[in-house]
Amino acid sequence: MTPEGADGAPGQSADNPFPVRGVAIRVAGWIDRLGAVWVEGQIAQLTLRPNSNTAFITLRDPAADMSLSLTCPRGLVVNAPVKMSDGTQVIVYGKPSFYTGRGTFSLRVSEIRAVGIGELLARIERLRRLLDAEGLFDPRLKRPIPFLPDTIGLITGRASAAEHDIMAVASGRWPAVRFAVRHTVVQGPNAVPQIVDALRALDADRDVDVIVLARGGGSVEDLLPFSDETLCREIARCTTPVVSAIGHEPDNPLCDLVADLRAATPTDAAKRIVPDTAAEQALITELRRRSARALRNWVNREAHVVSQLRSRPVMSRPLAAIDARTDEIGRARTAVRRDIARLLRVESDRVGHLSARLTTLGPAATLARGYAVVQTVPDAGDPRILGSVADAPAGTRLRVRVADGAITATSEGGQ
Repeated sequence: MTPEGADGAPGQSADNPFPVRGVAIRVAGWIDRLGAVWVEGQIAQLTLRPNSNTAFITLRDPAADMSLSLTCPRGLVVNAPVKMSDGTQVIVYGKPSFYTGRGTFSLRVSEIRAVGIGELLARIERLRRLLDAEGLFDPRLKRPIPFLPDTIGLITGRASAAEHDIMAVASGRWPAVRFAVRHTVVQGPNAVPQIVDALRALDADRDVDVIVLARGGGSVEDLLPFSDETLCREIARCTTPVVSAIGHEPDNPLCDLVADLRAATPTDAAKRIVPDTAAEQALITELRRRSARALRNWVNREAHVVSQLRSRPVMSRPLAAIDARTDEIGRARTAVRRDIARLLRVESDRVGHLSARLTTLGPAATLARGYAVVQTVPDAGDPRILGSVADAPAGTRLRVRVADGAITATSEGGQ
């Protein structure tokens, strides 16, 4: 590069700068070489000036915060086969151009085609398959809706029937419910950015327990923002449960599939989010009645069981069996005593007989008949019964026991 202040090519130094016209002409030449292109987008702003033959259009990319300025002949818009208005999805054919007089870029359009319903539906179907493949519709990712939300975040159009229906039905079912309402446009090119901003604000609010995205029914073009990829991904990123209440039963935008709960109508959303006070009170009353009846039945059943147990003879008269056996026990006791007495008499007689026989056969009786027991009395030791004459030589001391006592004697030897 040439040093500042040195001579060189135009525009390469402060001493040899390009004039404005030089830059503008060169930029116009570069852009002119781009050639004509087909571009698809959504009309964000359409301006038809009364005294101008040129229409000015701002074409927006629904999936990004980007836009292009278009210019075209007035008749191209006025004579279009479909009405051109803000929010219309179109495909244009034009040549990029740079206006040197104002230094602005635009696309000079020579043909405009409105995207048909079939093409819109096909595009939505392709996006549906893409999001489904990424798992955004997986039921396992659905967040549970709280039973009784304290604050409901509501995203809807200003003074819309959807807002009136949700607030009226929810307040009628649970008067204490509160709302955090965010008004946005619900169709057209500005709908998606506003709805996404409102969704982020409500999701960041810790007081909001559930978010409802509500809109009345409409055509496919009217509901197109609710099938926008940016909005669907934002719903999937929310940490607060999101309820989709878009349109009526036949309407099925893609946000219905991403949301945690899909309601057929705004009224249905209010009914499914907020419990009915009267119905819940009736349910509590019914449950209390049923529990009280069940408790009474259980008490009566158990009381009947206890009554049956108490009515049994063993419980009502526990000593009846013993009383019934009293006579039998008395007779048994008498018989036992009689048998014992008889046994004692028999055994007493037997003992007496044995005693008499023992007395008759004993030594005392023999001694009483004149017999005597002679014992030798040694100098040491116990006396021994004299059984032989040889055992008592002369001089042996003897002890003679008779019936009434004992005497001592001395042996004189055998004869």
